[in-house]
Amino acid sequence: MSAQEFLPPRQRGLAVHAGLMVILLTLSVFSFVSATRQEVGLAFTLALLAGLISFAPLPLLAYRLYALQRAHYRLDRDTLTLSWGLRLEQLPLNEIEWVRPASGLTTPLVLPPLSLPGAILGTRHHPDLGPVEFLASERRGLLLVATARRVFAISPARPDAFVRDFQRAIELGSLEHSKSRSLYPAFILARAWESPPARVLWLSGFLLNLGLLAWVSLLIPSRQQVHLGFASDGTPLPPVPSTQIILLPVFSLAFFLIGWLAGLFYYRRPEQRILSFIVWTSSVLSSLIFIVAVWMNTATG
Repeated sequence: MSAQEFLPPRQRGLAVHAGLMVILLTLSVFSFVSATRQEVGLAFTLALLAGLISFAPLPLLAYRLYALQRAHYRLDRDTLTLSWGLRLEQLPLNEIEWVRPASGLTTPLVLPPLSLPGAILGTRHHPDLGPVEFLASERRGLLLVATARRVFAISPARPDAFVRDFQRAIELGSLEHSKSRSLYPAFILARAWESPPARVLWLSGFLLNLGLLAWVSLLIPSRQQVHLGFASDGTPLPPVPSTQIILLPVFSLAFFLIGWLAGLFYYRRPEQRILSFIVWTSSVLSSLIFIVAVWMNTATG
């Protein structure tokens, strides 16, 4: 029996996550732009908070969108591999006790918090099954894969074919002894944190962005106008309201978070970890560039 790969339903999940990201990004940009047009006061603070709150879920949605695109369930004669983004679970077939549809349960499954089409992820306790970990995109067609440790809820697009191929693999028997393997996103984060260079880069970037935000927050009330940029001949551009300088720490933090997440993606594999440190170093340098930009603009004010 050759290895079979089963994909979860993706179309609805991709549409929902992409749509939410567009809406939140539009709201965030609109809020930040609105904040730059307000005088320092309540309206400015509310617009800034709205921009930050609408931006906050974007990294999570982006990761879930990436995870859904790469999610799959791989079945061969020895193992069942559940792959969902940075989450990986490799189950030897001889450790799987049974596979059955979730629709047959007496007590229905309760979905994890923040479940959306395309991202039904997390663990919930079931009164009959114990802990159930969801690695699924849709509630309809859920299959339960039971092991001695826990039960997994998955959603292959062709559940009947999955059950049929699983039974066939069990009947054929394993060719070799396999070991179970679990990989969690938090594990990758913890492994990276154990590296002193990674800790230095993460803390440096965080403190630089925190310091930049505090500096700009003190600058805005003390100035009416600032110069954001220079003309081709080196002269400062016409002055703008000082509230517009808040965009610099916002952009700096956004670039830092994107670089931090990209570095974690490369850190999964030992042969690509050098790329992680390159990305994290670039994020720190980017934060320094934004600090220099603020200094130059305030120096010309």
